Amino acid sequence: MNLKNIPRVETISKDDFIRHYFKPQKPVIIERFIEDWPAYSKWNLDYMKQVAGEKTVPLYDDRPVDYKDGFNEPHATMKMSEYIDLLKSKPTKYRIFLWNILKEVPELQKDFNFPDFGLKLMKGLPMLFFGGKDSYTFMHYDIDLANIFHFHFEGKKEIILFDQNQNKYLYKIPHSLITREDIDFSNPDIEKWPALKQANGWHGELNHGEILYMPEGYWHYMRYITPGFSMSLRAIARRPKNLGKALYNIIVMRNFDNLMRRLKGQQWIDWKNEKALTNITKS
Repeated sequence: MNLKNIPRVETISKDDFIRHYFKPQKPVIIERFIEDWPAYSKWNLDYMKQVAGEKTVPLYDDRPVDYKDGFNEPHATMKMSEYIDLLKSKPTKYRIFLWNILKEVPELQKDFNFPDFGLKLMKGLPMLFFGGKDSYTFMHYDIDLANIFHFHFEGKKEIILFDQNQNKYLYKIPHSLITREDIDFSNPDIEKWPALKQANGWHGELNHGEILYMPEGYWHYMRYITPGFSMSLRAIARRPKNLGKALYNIIVMRNFDNLMRRLKGQQWIDWKNEKALTNITKS
């Protein structure tokens, strides 16, 4: 893989963000934009345990997709207090994702605001993501191809990004939002996955209080170097092609995939995984 460092800036104005990153659809890490937020000094794992310890949270790990799994169906549940104790005691594959702050712990909204980057943020969808040391997300992109601002808290997180132009090199699974799940993007076996040699992307690390901007439809792989958590704020895709693809994913692709899982079972999952290989061969 050919990975460039994600650009970094200390802070940025709305005009500069739009000109240098949003319009060219280029990622950036903003280092010191939220130091005036209460969350900057308050948000850590202990604080989350204090304010949300009694909440039952959905947990996900890195097991391959199974035809019996529903869309975004959790693999386990646990009290937040127990989960944070687990994160702090030993490595675990269990992660939390798409955990809605407004719904679960409304008081957390007092700790942050919705920054003005020149894009209209969806204020009803601030989502939290948690992970333990060396846990990771499969390479994927979001169903709505949104512009994403990813705010990281506690510890370090590794990021690898690709734009949609790299699909033909990434072993994308058809009728889905992921690549082959047996690819370790943090240390890929190029002999096994030779097309990755042609993929051009971005690499970086997030530290406490830093923001990653991911442009519309960007593929992202995230690995927790240490236990920590992040919050994502999103703005709807602005490019007509991406907006159309988002609507297709939500209305057609997701429902078609769920139907085929019910009709074909594991045979459908196996066919899609094989198709990811043959599509690369044809290209």
